[in-house]
Formats: sequence, structure tokens, C-alpha cells
Amino acid sequence: MNSFFRPRLSPPRTVFAQGRLRCGFRPCRLPAPMRFATTSAPDSISRKLDLLAIDRKWQEKWKTDGLSPPEAPVTEQRTGGGATEKKPKSYVLSMFPYPSGTLHMGHLRVYTISDVLSRFYRMRGHEVIHPMGWDAFGLPAENAAIERGINPADWTKENITKMKEQLRSISASFDWDRELATCAPEFYEHTQRIFLMLYKQGLAYQAEALVNYDPVDKTVLANEQVDANGFSWRSGAKVEQLNLKQWFFRITAFKEALLKDLDSLSGGWPDRVVSMQRNWLGKSYGAKVTFPVSVGEGGGAQRDINVFTTRPDTLYGVEYLALSLNHPIVQAAAQEDAGLRKFLEEAASLPPDSKVGYQLPTVSASNPLHIIDKETTHIAQRLPVFVAPYVLGDYGEGAVMGVPGHDSRDLAFFKDNMNPEEIAIVVQPERPAETKEANPGVVSASQAEAFTQEGFLTSRCWKYQGLHSREAGEQIVKDLIRVEHGDFVEQWRLRDWLISRQRYWGTPIPIIHCGDCGSVPVPDDQLPIELPKIEGEWLKGKRGNPLESNEEWVHTECPKCGGSARRDTDTMDTFVDSSWYYLRYLDPANKASPFSPSKVRPVDVYVGGVEHAILHLLYARFIYKFLSQSELFPEISHAGSLAGPAEPFKTLLSQGMVHGKTFSDPSTGRFLHPSEVDLSSPDKPLIKGTEITPSVSFEKMSKSKHNGVDPTSCTSTYGADATRAHVLFSAPVSEVLEWDEGKIVGIERWFKRLWKVVLDANERFASESASLRINRSDLTAPSGHAIPLPSSLESLGDNDVNSVLFTHRTISSITHCIEHNPYGLNTVISDLTKLTNTLSSSAPDSPQILYLCVSSLLRLLAPVAPGLSSESWEILNRAVLSDPAASVPTVFDCPWPTPLLSPDQADALSTRGGQTVAVQINGKLRFSVTIPRRLSATTTPADAGRKGGPTVEEQAWIIDRLLDTEEGRVWLREKNDWEKRRRVIVVKGGKLVNVVF
Repeated sequence: MNSFFRPRLSPPRTVFAQGRLRCGFRPCRLPAPMRFATTSAPDSISRKLDLLAIDRKWQEKWKTDGLSPPEAPVTEQRTGGGATEKKPKSYVLSMFPYPSGTLHMGHLRVYTISDVLSRFYRMRGHEVIHPMGWDAFGLPAENAAIERGINPADWTKENITKMKEQLRSISASFDWDRELATCAPEFYEHTQRIFLMLYKQGLAYQAEALVNYDPVDKTVLANEQVDANGFSWRSGAKVEQLNLKQWFFRITAFKEALLKDLDSLSGGWPDRVVSMQRNWLGKSYGAKVTFPVSVGEGGGAQRDINVFTTRPDTLYGVEYLALSLNHPIVQAAAQEDAGLRKFLEEAASLPPDSKVGYQLPTVSASNPLHIIDKETTHIAQRLPVFVAPYVLGDYGEGAVMGVPGHDSRDLAFFKDNMNPEEIAIVVQPERPAETKEANPGVVSASQAEAFTQEGFLTSRCWKYQGLHSREAGEQIVKDLIRVEHGDFVEQWRLRDWLISRQRYWGTPIPIIHCGDCGSVPVPDDQLPIELPKIEGEWLKGKRGNPLESNEEWVHTECPKCGGSARRDTDTMDTFVDSSWYYLRYLDPANKASPFSPSKVRPVDVYVGGVEHAILHLLYARFIYKFLSQSELFPEISHAGSLAGPAEPFKTLLSQGMVHGKTFSDPSTGRFLHPSEVDLSSPDKPLIKGTEITPSVSFEKMSKSKHNGVDPTSCTSTYGADATRAHVLFSAPVSEVLEWDEGKIVGIERWFKRLWKVVLDANERFASESASLRINRSDLTAPSGHAIPLPSSLESLGDNDVNSVLFTHRTISSITHCIEHNPYGLNTVISDLTKLTNTLSSSAPDSPQILYLCVSSLLRLLAPVAPGLSSESWEILNRAVLSDPAASVPTVFDCPWPTPLLSPDQADALSTRGGQTVAVQINGKLRFSVTIPRRLSATTTPADAGRKGGPTVEEQAWIIDRLLDTEEGRVWLREKNDWEKRRRVIVVKGGKLVNVVF
């Protein structure tokens, strides 16, 4: 007997012995509205639904059975000619989480989306890979362990255990046989192998460079890990600039492929992510202009400063040069200039967009155009040279030319540091006319605004005046080339990837430093280089890298000469682990290699947040391209990947963030804890103890705003299925989801209606046992339906036609959405709700049609609400199986439903029994036509029992059908201008339409 059912006449009691249930890790009281008993005897089923009990039953079954129960479809399918072909494969992957110990709502959203897709493709007959693992290395785990005085490995392992159970509590169907953790030696051994592969090809190297140093976390950071104001993205500390020897990956060697192959991702990736990648690579075409510079008193030594510019047409407007803080001329000047040294110390804490500058008193430059143009007097003037925080040391050559008239940043800097009276304008929107002004092209500094567009050069520009910017810029550079002070060049924003960190909890770099042999790679047979277990002072809060002081671990033997040597004590940034982990899932048991060439394939659908649009995705693309050129990839990939450019992720789904409801005091702006708000009347919350209505908004979830939501508490209260459906329904995938727990009640009501539809069908099939009998094998038939439609559709009654049409259209709509437009998963819930309403309000008369429609509904529901659909599927099919002793295959053992009708059949049924509509124009009857029947399920539950005329949606549908007819085209478009209609009135249930022009 199924424990979820009990005889109707038995005393009412819940399936729980007590009023509390432990689900996941949080004990919670079951809310009264959802305490529904669902136990039964074979001949009777309770009408009450218990989603939590259903969760427990099916989650335990899935945990025991895994993803491939014995009833799963075979790996080969029959084709039309009787031959066999292998099933299609789908690799669905969600970005793996950092094991913090608790899921947040962002986790719930991304894993619900990926789970819906993976379950859908399994039911479509695909071999699906849907794995899960843990991004387990990194500073958060290390810092948390130090705070608690425990080893990071122990803390991480504990959190993984907790989060794994939480993931099961949301009914996620991950393939746990492929589980990995980046902190496991069996994983990072292969991270070390990939490092050595790069090293042997000169793509991993160590070099001294000016780097970002986090003084709190005591480690260097990549440029991408520093925010726009110069603070660490992780610790929040002001980042310092230090010259240190660090490890880099030469990602710039792949810059052209990284840029070019973005074109192949259009359509599969969001446009904004492709644009972000393109902008980060930052390929630009311009000119290198060489400015002669005098350094020292009285003209001193002569030097050259090279400046990259995309606007050589503005060279006549240059007023100064600005150098980065680490420019060689600046560093040399600081040796003699105490004021400069002080400025450099202070500038390290200034934001990059600061307008503060320091003029180098003994350095000046001249405009190289003066070499060519001896007639124009203003370019003969010496140019001041400044040190400025806004100049990036790693872009171009750490120098920019300041053109205040044509760059807003340069204008602000020039005003603050030079206090000029006038600003020169050398490019204007219109072609310049002849002028007799004494000083043309100059405006008052107080009124000046930078003109940043292309235009025409003014009369201040010698022989180039009147030329368009592009033509003038090209001619100017050609002239500078002749005097060896310029050239055409391309510039990239991308810099090599700094991967070393001075911390413990990461993959050790497999390099040994020998006094005689230099840097020596660790032999493959000595991998992995494992982290030593750290105890003692470091676990009590001591900062820095404990590997440096672990003499037993550091001292080793040189693999080359056998002499005394030291291990490299840096570890790799965690982005190295995540740059290839998706490939390890394909072959997780391979000990000799990261993966086998026979198992290589890109991810078909990758689901994750847009916050990873630059760092993670760029690094993963680089490593994938590198590996595609190695012996680890199939031969076909060496000429251009498995099916085109070497790209790791075919389709990228970037879901929006989840925002929580916040309450704040309108007088002070202080965020209120929910306990401070009286929510007894949800439509009018009040601050407790007052009559004041708090300000309500949705903002990014955070502890300080008291708007965080524990997803486990939601699944423990409402059930995994209702929580999942609410997550999907609340917003399109790409948009921000405003989490409002109170609205889950709408999902609960839908589930109750669906449950009633299933139980009503079960009772009907039980009472009409001779009318419908199905063999067990029919349920898993590849056709997609256990029974066919009647051969003669003309014999169907109106209720049957309505149900068949709507079920057919729902199957087509949901299938197309999941397969081709997964960003619209919210519409899947809408479609399922409407189909439920149809079958609830006007059930089919034919038992066969009823079964066909309800069984289709449950299979369409299965990816969204796996527990409820599984339970309902058992109930529905127990009453129709021809062998009462046979077990019911689970809904996931059965194929995805196929459309019920051909296009011709759908058209024929749509027009059968259509309604006649009379059309009046300005009060006079002009024509009458018959339009197709409108399916009742397009109305919402709120419309049920509604009195009065058609809804706005129904009116629009009727009018669209009228315009499709020949009479409508003539009278409403040709004889009258439909676009100029003043009013349209639909009355008599849609039988009369009056149009007023």
C-alpha cells in the first residue's frame, strides 16, 4: 500500500506523528494550509494534498535509485527504417558553488533552471550529463577556517556534506557519481598537469611586475579582482601597488582567437555577455605617437615618450602629457624629488579616476607635429608633463596625451591642475568656414565642453584644416611616420593572467627552485604536490602564507641535479580550477590524465550568473583553446574544435539576481527586521507599536537589510515543488527576481486544482474500468503517448475537441520554450496553469481523451515539479494498467509528450463549431463572418464564473480573427483606415462587434 493514501472513512490525521518536521537542516512547523493527508487504501484516495510528504518519499527514492533506474529507456533508438542510432547527448551544467555551508536564493534559482533543462532532455531521450561539484579552494574558506581555528580542509568537507543534503532537498537531479571538489588531490593533481603543459610551451612564466597587493589578505590580486575604486573585491582593503615576482599565464597569446570566436557565440550567449568579453579584450586601432621629452634642469637629457591614441586627429589640441605612477621617468625623478615621493605614496590610495596630478618640474615635452609644421605657433610651445593616478601603467606605455577640448577627463584634469583661461578646439561638427578671428578655435575655459565626436579639423590645424577626422588622422600619422615619430598600431586591453597567490588554501604550483638549475618542473610521476596539513599559530589568526615557513615541506631535492632545492610556495588562483573543471566531469575517474580524448565535448547549456561574464568565462575559454591544441583533444579538434571554433560553452544562460523584500523606516531610512513589522495585513504593513507604514522595496539580499531568505526554509515550509515553480514563474530567467514568499499561495492553489484533476480522473477510470486499459509497456513507448487519438476526430464532442486542442498547443508551446527559448521558463508555468484550468473546468467526455490530456499534463509538469508529478503519475496510471500487479513506471521513465495533432488536423478542429460574428461600422451592419472557436483555457482562474462581456484578451483575439478574413480586410483596412479607429465595442459574448471610425 502506498503510504500517501488512506481510506476516506478513516479518522482524519496527518502523516506526521508530531507537528514538526526536520527537512534539510532546519526544523520547522508545517504551515496549516499545507498539512494535507494523502494516505489511502487501494480503493480510495484522500482529496487532500501533502507536498512535504511527497517530497520525502520521492527524494528518498531518487537518492536510492540514482538517475538511471532499470526502467530507463535504452541507449539506442530505432529509426524509421528499423536501424538503430545512438541517443543524442546533452551536457547541462550549472556553475559549481563555493561550499559555504548554506545555499542562498541565487543557488536555488540557478539549480532549478538547470534541473528543469536536464530532466526535459532526459525525457526527450537524450543521454544527459548534469553533474555537481565544489569550487572548494580560495580565500573565503581559508579565512573562515582561521577565524574558527580549524583546518580549511575540515571546514570545507563539513560544508560540502551540508550543502549536498540541501541540494537534494530541492529535488535537484544531479549525477553525484561525477562529483568533484577542487581541493581534492585527485582533482588538483590535474590542475598541476595543465600548469606544466602551459609551462613547457612557454605559456606559464614567472616575472617581476607591478602587481596589486591586498594588505589584509596578504596576497596579490589579478586586475579583475580590484574594483573601480582600487579596493579588493574580496577583503575590501585598499590595494597597494608593489613590484613582486609572480606567476602568469600568457593568455595574450590567444587574444586573436578569443576575440574572433566571439562571433560564433552570438545567438547562444547573451549579447551583453559577448559585448563584455569583447570590451575586456579591448582591441583598438590607433597610432603610436612619439613625443620628444627633455628631462633635467636646463633641457637636460633628451628622451622619447610613446603615447597610444585612437584620435591622432586631435594632436593639434594637446596641452600636456600625463604619466602613470610607475612610468620609468617618474620612478627616476622620484629619486631626487621628495615632493614626488610623497605624492606617489598618497596617490596609491586615490581612486583611479582622481583628478589630482603632480607636475614634474624638470620634465617637459614638445609636440612632434612641430617637426613637420613650422608655421603654427601654438604647437611650438613646451608641454607640461604630469604624474596622474588616472593613467594605467599596463595600458599602452603608461602615458597619455591630454587633449582638454576633446576628452572630458582631460578637460577636468587640465582645469584642476593648470587653471587655464581658454581651451583650444581643433575638431568641430561642421566643416570650418573662412575666418578672420585673431585666435580661432578657442573658447573660454569656464564655458568649455569637450567635443568627443569625430568632425572636421579647424583652422588651428595647418594644412589639415577642413579634413574629416578619419582622413586627417590618417594623413597626420603618415606624415609622422616619415619623420620617425609615429606609426599605425593596434592595442589590446587584455593583459597576461596573474595566477599566483601567497596563500595556503589553493593548488600548489608544481615548480622547484634550484640554485644551480633554476626553475625546474616537477616530474609527472611525482604529482600531485599535496598541501601539508597546517596546524598551530596559523590557525589562531596568523596572516600570510604558512607554506613559506614549513621547512619540511619546502625543502626538497632538485629533480634535475639531485641537489638541495625549494618548492615554490605560491598557490594558484581558484580561477585556474574553474577554468577546466567542466572537462573533468566528463572523465572523473581518470587517474592518468585530466580526461580522455574520447570523452571530450563542450557544455551544451551552461547556467550561471552574469557576474562571471568576464573573469571565469574568459579564463575558461583560454584554457579550453589551449587544451584543444594538445594531445588531450581528439584529432578533429586540432583543426578547429569538435564542431567549429574551440569554445567550451555552446549556450550560456545568465540568470538575473534574486532580490528580497526590504522594510525601512521612512523617517530615518533604517532597515527594519521583519520582526519589527506587523504583517497581519499584508496589503498594509505597519511598524509595530505605531501606525506608520514602512517603505517597502526589493533590493539585493544582504544581512544588513534583513531581507535574506534561506531557500531550505522555503522548501521545508512549502515543499520543493512549489518553491521551484514559484522561482520559475516570478520572472523571466534573465531578469531580477523579486522574491515574495506570500505569492507562493498562487502556486499552491494551482497544485490543488491539478491534484483534484488527477484524483477525479483516477476515480473515473476506477469506476469505468472496462473503458480504458493500458499495458505497462505502452507507458514507455517512444511514440510519446500510451494511447493514440481516435482515428475519426470528427466524432469528438466539443469538450473533447477543446481539451485535445489545448493540450496539443500546450505541448508544442512548452517544448519550443524549453528547447529554443529557456529565458522564458516563466511562460511554461503559465501554460501548465492554463491547461490545468481547462481540464478542471470542462473535463473531456471520452475516457481516452481524458487520459491523453492528463497524462500529457503530468509529463509536461515533471521537470518543474518532479515530486508532485511523480506521485500524480502513479495515481493516474494505477487505475488504468491492465495488470493490477504491475508496477507503474515513473514519469521520468516515460517519454516527453509529442504534439497530438498535425497542423492540418489542428486547423480543422480549430474551425469546427466556430462562432458567427456580426460587424457594424459606425452603427451600420456591414458583414458577418464565422471565426474559429476560442479555447476556454486561455482565461485565468480569476475569470472563472465571471459575468459580463469578453475579457480584454478575448476581445483582442476576436478582432485579430476578424482582420484575418477577406471581409475584414476589405471593410476594416481598405474601405476604412483601421489604424485611425476611435473605438471598438465587443458585446453579446463576442457575437457583435461595433467599430467606430
